[in-house]
Parts: sequence; C-alpha cells; structure tokens
Amino acid sequence: MLGRPNITAVVPSLLIMVREGFEAALIVALVFAYLRTIGRLDMARAAWLGVLGAVAISVVVGIVLDATIGGLTGAARMRSFAGISFVAAGVLTWMVFWMRRQSRAIKGELEHKVDAALGASRVGSAMALVTFLSVLREGLEAALFLVAAATDSDGGEVVLGAVIGLAIAIVLGVLVYAGGRRLPMRAFFQVTGVIVIVFAAGLLARTVLFLQSAGDLDTMNNAVYDLTSVHWLTQGSEVGKFLAAMLGWDPRPSIEQVLAWSLYIVPVTYLFLRRGRAPRSAATTDVGAHGVGVGAGERLRPT
Repeated sequence: MLGRPNITAVVPSLLIMVREGFEAALIVALVFAYLRTIGRLDMARAAWLGVLGAVAISVVVGIVLDATIGGLTGAARMRSFAGISFVAAGVLTWMVFWMRRQSRAIKGELEHKVDAALGASRVGSAMALVTFLSVLREGLEAALFLVAAATDSDGGEVVLGAVIGLAIAIVLGVLVYAGGRRLPMRAFFQVTGVIVIVFAAGLLARTVLFLQSAGDLDTMNNAVYDLTSVHWLTQGSEVGKFLAAMLGWDPRPSIEQVLAWSLYIVPVTYLFLRRGRAPRSAATTDVGAHGVGVGAGERLRPT
C-alpha cells in the first residue's frame, strides 16, 4: 500500500507551479481571447500544437536534469545541487521583476506577435511558433525550479505538488479567458512574487550549505544557533521539511547561510514592493465586454 504523501513537501512545488503555470496559462488565455475577438479561432489548433510542443520539451528537460543529478554522488552531487539552486534563484529573481515590469504591456505585445503570425505566408506554423516560444520559457523555468525543490524533497511529492499547482493555474487561465469576472491580477502577482522571493532566498542559503557540504566553502561559524534539539524544527518532522523546502531553513546554520539569506531577501523584497511609476506607453488591459483583464536540515557537511 502506498503511503500518504507528505503535504508539507508538496506545498512548495505547488506554489511555484501555480505561479509559473498561471503565467503560461495567462499567455495562452490572452492569445485565444485575441483570436476570438478578431474572429480567427480557426488558428486555435495551430496555437494548441505550439503549447503542447513547449510542454513536452519542458517535461523532457526536467526528466533529463533529474536523471543526470540522480546519478551523481558525494561532492559532485552537492556541487550540482549548489549550481542548480544558484541558477534557479537568479532566474526566479529575474522572473518576478520582469513580470512586474511587463504585466501592463504583455497583452499588447502578444497581440502584435499574433498579428504578425496571421500575416505570414505559413500562418499555421507561425501561429504555433508564437505560443510555443511564449510557453516554452515558462515551462523551462518551471522544470528548473522543480528540480531545485526536489533537492530536499521526495520526487513523487514534488511531482504531486506540481500537478495540483498546474491544475489550479489552468482553472485561473480559464477564468481569465472567460472574462466573466475580473481577476485581481496585480494582487496575485504581488503576493506570489513575495513568496517566490522567499523561496529564492532559501535557494541561496541552500547553495551555501551544499558548497560547504562539498568542502568547497569554509565557514567562520559552523552554528550561529543550534535548534536541533527541537524536533519539529528539524527535517525529521514534516514542519521542518516544509520550512527547509520553502525558506531554506536549517536548525543549525552556518553564519554564511544566514548572511546569504538575509543579504538577499531584505533588499530584493524592498525593491520589489516599492511603488514604481508605470510606463507612460503602457497599453490598456481591458478588451471590451469579452476582453481579458490584466491589471497592473540536517547538515551534510562534517561537524
């Protein structure tokens, strides 16, 4: 009999996939809403082929990454975990700021690409390419983040969280396409953006841990504090595993882990939340009555 999944290990990948999946679903919804508006839903099949192609490649990339890392042991495994965590943190940071900056203009940009595709000689292939490239970026990012999340969790639980998160994202995308009710996009991206920043800070802290575990990085203080005696704060408990996966929590962190987490999360959160002036050229995001609203652990290193 299969055991019950560890819910605290499922949640981090679920939250990441809701964010990444919704960005992809939003792009698809905007494309199809525009095709509906201009009466070109005959291009829907080509658009869906592009989406499915991007999803297939993203899944293959995720499997290859996971299989490659799974065959490594010792210091090489720790270094690979460190590299993936560091790259994932960087891409996550770029992603949240890019979406904040582009959220107002993304609809107009997609409509321009669709218009160009509809004017091409091979319109079906051009339309498929638009959705393929738009969704592929989100898919590859999601694959990278899920592999990074799997460094501290069981692979099956990460996949379960990703599937649930993707299902939620698809439902949100359908609501956007239907346009029956304006979704609070600005609030959604702001809240999930903060969650992603916290997750990225945890990835940086784990990058330091993995490098120290591999013997590539020394420490000036191997234990800033030691809470390993509190069981529910260790990775022997579900709460501890969740905190490790979501926050990069370590009940006995080195000074370098604490510094990496703190020096990232404070300035990045401030820059993300501070009110910026909207671009004057930002296009409106309403499309009439049928439009789409897009408002603004235990240590592995030697003791």
